[in-house]
Amino acid sequence: MRRLPTTLVLLAGLLLLSVLGPEVAAAHGLVGKQDLPIPRWLFTWAAAVVLVVSFVALAVLWPKPRLERQDADGTRVLSVPVVLEVLAGAVGVLLFVLAVYAGLAGTQTESANLAPTLVYVYFWVGIPVLSLVLGDVFRALNPWRAIARAASWVAGRVAGSGELPEPTAYPARLGQWPAAVVILAFTWVELVYGNGGDPSTLALLALAYAALQLVGMSLYGIEPWTRNADGFSVYFSLFATLSPLHWEGRTLRRRRPLVGATRIVAVPGTVALLAVMIGTTSFDGLSGGEVWTDLAPDLQQAFIDLGLSSGAALEVAFSIGMAAVVLLVAGLYRLGVVGMRSIGGGMDAEMLSRRFAHTLVPIALAYVIAHYFSLLAYNGQSIAYLASDPLGDGSDLFGTATATIDYGILTANAIWYVQVGALVLGHVAGLVLAHERALVLYRRARDATRSQYWMLAVMVGFTSLGLWLPLRAGLMTLPIAHAGHWLVSLLYLAPVVILVGALMVARARDEGLEDGDDPVFADGAFDDDLSPRAPR
Repeated sequence: MRRLPTTLVLLAGLLLLSVLGPEVAAAHGLVGKQDLPIPRWLFTWAAAVVLVVSFVALAVLWPKPRLERQDADGTRVLSVPVVLEVLAGAVGVLLFVLAVYAGLAGTQTESANLAPTLVYVYFWVGIPVLSLVLGDVFRALNPWRAIARAASWVAGRVAGSGELPEPTAYPARLGQWPAAVVILAFTWVELVYGNGGDPSTLALLALAYAALQLVGMSLYGIEPWTRNADGFSVYFSLFATLSPLHWEGRTLRRRRPLVGATRIVAVPGTVALLAVMIGTTSFDGLSGGEVWTDLAPDLQQAFIDLGLSSGAALEVAFSIGMAAVVLLVAGLYRLGVVGMRSIGGGMDAEMLSRRFAHTLVPIALAYVIAHYFSLLAYNGQSIAYLASDPLGDGSDLFGTATATIDYGILTANAIWYVQVGALVLGHVAGLVLAHERALVLYRRARDATRSQYWMLAVMVGFTSLGLWLPLRAGLMTLPIAHAGHWLVSLLYLAPVVILVGALMVARARDEGLEDGDDPVFADGAFDDDLSPRAPR
């Protein structure tokens, strides 16, 4: 019973998240108007039950690692000629130039200019979806990588083979921290900066980012820089590890879904990047909820009193809010890691944090799909008229300038079901990856299962609170008149409370068992030999 206080800390953390629960629901972009066939609280219960049942099924039916032992190369599907690789890079450069030109030369009305839609809809949302289906497509389309490779090829022909200086070794301690900073900065521009939707601003930032990437590649080499410091390359490649398809050079191969994620090697900054990916998406919805809209003016006024202008004060307030949510996500993951460390095995929290970092990838993708699916489904249709009139100057290049967005293509309920399905499947995939890694790290089956109590609690907490749709910030004021709403809210928190209570009982029971009662893998020594490869 000596570890029960840690469990109580975990419960307290989950209940603290419930204060932000209504806005976290909005963070997933869950549409607000649905006529569901069953009560929404029952959906939350169902989602929690799916995770718990999945956890039990994994513990009983998945006694040895399967994904970690799979051949990451998979089966060859096809190979493409080098000319198609060059063509893909040229397409990426062309789209980049088009977006920049439209941003600088076109109308500055966001909805009438091609640049914002290309950046925020097709680039930011479309490529993650394509990466899940087709593997790392951005690697082929990456415009700055294509330019750097072309420049390297030309320089090699001009200077002669072996005449070019060797690049400087990329600093290992730097890891993927630059990528985390890039994604945080991009989402700051999108969610916080007052001119984030301005086409010319996007164009100038795109040019600055491309220049930075070319300088970094020239100093540290194209591939080392791309794997670590190009935030978008790292971001999209993480999602691609979940795909059943992956590219090895110009060869497309097929493998089991999730196998690629087990090959992720977490370096300094990887966990921070994943926390940024999840936290910024959560804040996107939090910023539209009533709790934040009530709090933000007070923060803004505090900074106005310090001498900032109204616009600058609001940006500072939003920056603080976004940073707080990112830290909250990182803290919740850290709680799960600390709980796993209590199982033993001689592993410190930093090691466990990195070894289980890949379990956050499907959750991050689930948040992207759940939050932005409606944006892709609706605003993605605007490409029909923007392609004909990219500058917003009245052109009609393809005869589609009068096209409109059909909001009846999907019902609100259909979108809601897709979003809920993405959240549940993403968290189940995270459980599978966590269970698989636990089987590798812990020699005893019981220790592997016990270590995942904590990750299960974290994921059930995320899912339950993420589906807490009916409650809004206005219900969190605790007046007597709203007592009925608070009774209803307990139905949403109940899966978390009951789960953590069950974990406390299970921990107490397990600590009463003797070590000799636990089965040992006959081949359990492979945990010391595991050396995951980088994702491909």
